[in-house]
Amino acid sequence: MKSLRTIGSGSGLKLLVIVALWSSMGSASAGLFDDDDARKAIIDLRQKVEAMRTESDQKLADEVRRSTDETAQFRRSFVDLQNQLELAKAEIAKLRGQNEQIVRDLAEVQRREKDALQSFDERLRKFEPARVTHDGREFSAEPTERRDFDAAMAVFRKGDFASAQVVFVDFLNRYTTSGYRPSALFWLGNAQYAIKDYKNALINFRALTALAADHLRAPEAMLAIANCLLELKDSKTARKTLEDLVVAFPTSEASAAAKDRLARFK
Repeated sequence: MKSLRTIGSGSGLKLLVIVALWSSMGSASAGLFDDDDARKAIIDLRQKVEAMRTESDQKLADEVRRSTDETAQFRRSFVDLQNQLELAKAEIAKLRGQNEQIVRDLAEVQRREKDALQSFDERLRKFEPARVTHDGREFSAEPTERRDFDAAMAVFRKGDFASAQVVFVDFLNRYTTSGYRPSALFWLGNAQYAIKDYKNALINFRALTALAADHLRAPEAMLAIANCLLELKDSKTARKTLEDLVVAFPTSEASAAAKDRLARFK
């Protein structure tokens, strides 16, 4: 009985060991199977991650390349814009310089035009009547009229009384309404008196007093009339002329000379 229980106990132990080993082998087989799936899953996951990384890297590379291209294009555009700006600045500077030159040219043209107009006006004034004052009278005279009167006076001042008579007669014939006429008659009479042409001198002195009785030269003309009458032996008329002179121009120098002459008559 004891032996049988011993054997039975040994066989049961062996059985338990075998069962345990079998169980262990089954568990090990299940563990090995689980590790393969995990490996596959990990490998798949790695492949997916790698694929995603590759795709991401590609996208990033594409994006970087696109950004680089855009940056390069922007730089080219910026450089082109800068070049255009420099060209615009140069053109503006050129236009400004041209404008300044135009302004200078215009100012020069205006200056020349002003000078030309002034010169033209000056030349025109030589042919236009101008206001002059002579022997206390103001009147309008043509440039040639004034020139010819001055020329006649120049001849008289030289003492060439015969020639002075000619130029004054010519002046009076050409300028019949001249403001210089009373003065021209006076100096013509003096020229004729100097060459002893008393009759014509008398005529011109009287013409002066008839034309302009209030003229600055009228008192002297009246005194000259008296002198001509005396030279022509008409003392009576000469005396009457001197008396009229004293009455008409009492404060004049000619009146003082007339008084002296009248005193001699007595």
